[in-house]
Amino acid sequence: MEHVLSYMTFIPLAGMVVVLLLPNNSNNLIRWVAAAFTVPPLLMAIWLFAHFDGSQAGFQFKEQVAWIPAYNIKYFVGVDGLSISMVLLTALLCFICIFASWGIEKAVKGYFALFLLLDAAMVGVFCAMDFFLFYIFWELMLLPMYFLIGIWGGPRREYAAIKFFLYTLLGSVLMLIAMLVFYFHAEYTFDLTKLAASAKGFSAEPVLFSLTMPQILWIALFINFAVKIPAFPLHTWLPDAHVEAPTAISVILAGVLLKMGTYGILRVNYPLLPAATVQLAPYFLAALGAWNIVYGALCAMAQCFIEPKDLKKLVAYSSISHMGYVMLGMASFTPQGINGAVLQMFNHGTITAMLFLIVGVIYDRAHHRRIDGFGGLASVMPVYTGVMALAFFAAMGLPGLSAFISEIPVLLGAWRDYKIPTLFGAATVILTAGYLLWTIQQMFLGTPREDYAHLHLSEISGRELFTLVPLGVIVVVLGVYPHAILDLLNGSLQHLNATVLAAAQGTTVALH
Repeated sequence: MEHVLSYMTFIPLAGMVVVLLLPNNSNNLIRWVAAAFTVPPLLMAIWLFAHFDGSQAGFQFKEQVAWIPAYNIKYFVGVDGLSISMVLLTALLCFICIFASWGIEKAVKGYFALFLLLDAAMVGVFCAMDFFLFYIFWELMLLPMYFLIGIWGGPRREYAAIKFFLYTLLGSVLMLIAMLVFYFHAEYTFDLTKLAASAKGFSAEPVLFSLTMPQILWIALFINFAVKIPAFPLHTWLPDAHVEAPTAISVILAGVLLKMGTYGILRVNYPLLPAATVQLAPYFLAALGAWNIVYGALCAMAQCFIEPKDLKKLVAYSSISHMGYVMLGMASFTPQGINGAVLQMFNHGTITAMLFLIVGVIYDRAHHRRIDGFGGLASVMPVYTGVMALAFFAAMGLPGLSAFISEIPVLLGAWRDYKIPTLFGAATVILTAGYLLWTIQQMFLGTPREDYAHLHLSEISGRELFTLVPLGVIVVVLGVYPHAILDLLNGSLQHLNATVLAAAQGTTVALH
């Protein structure tokens, strides 16, 4: 299929225009039109999944057109094993989140128009192979997300939106500076495949303190991507954004935007600055990743005891913990660790999407998220309880479910060089099980509360199941057959890992 990546990127953009042309009071029509424009990208993503050759290391389905010739800026898109799973995840979650947004009643046209714009920008980030184009899509995500939180969020929505905006903008400035340094050093090109070759020409002499130019660029880019992960101490925007954001936007934040941080490091830092990656990964990825795992779990555990015991904040902090496994696996430079890290990116995206959707279901009925404000839900909402249990056990890393099969390779791959961080990562499973099991006990076991009769806690609806069942199926299937995703990764990730290790030894690996 020719131009498939462009269609996936710009069909939602066309949908935004169509939505804006619809009458303001046609809320149902607006919802269905927005949903219709997320279907073609999902079908195309499935087609890409079926036709992608995972044994190849290069980029596939490439499109390259001169965009701004005077500055050698191109419209250059393509996918490899690193990005194909993220494109599929983005298309799936955007389709699901449209239906999760059905309850939006305020400024419906504006909400769905901005959501479709966000959809286009996210797909563009994962497909862009020109650094300038990558930066455009990266910045384009910021605007709709800012308004989606700031207008349709909770009581502290303006604070959460501004905090998200400022943190992201800080990182973007650093990425812009690094991008311009690469552009001039590479004799005026933004092509990521060419920048990787030119980066070898940087001087190895110290420039600032004892840091060389490649190390300074690596740190600047890392800070930008670490904001999105989010890595400690750049994580404080995340709990506020999650708590205040509408349910569907929380799903996109955790399911897609967090993955852009680790994706950016693998897409930009690793191939462009491989020697600096080997030098700095033990500190910025391994040690910080292990700290993220433990710190995020402790913060999630704290929600069980600190008022207001917010279920959504607990899930938000658990995301910080689970993204630490991705960072640890990336730092290992082993096939198991790298494959496990990218598989964890996909698996965490589906599991955390389930968790936030489930939180949204109970909030729509009870209008609060206090963990200790429930009890005995298993007898009141048994189907909802079953779906919640599946998502919680998947988040714990229960064998047979998808998170287990991605976290274990991370720990196996990281053990060789990072024994202490790996031990901390493995031991944190106890904390994770602790806060999730405590939540299940508080919310679902025991006798139903007397005030449930006034809350009208109806069973989970067909529309809500429609958003959750596909994710649950993926969690189960990948738990027993991870090769559905791993087979897409092999060629690209093996080459990426070989490139980084070869740079550390002063040799090169050619990309055919």
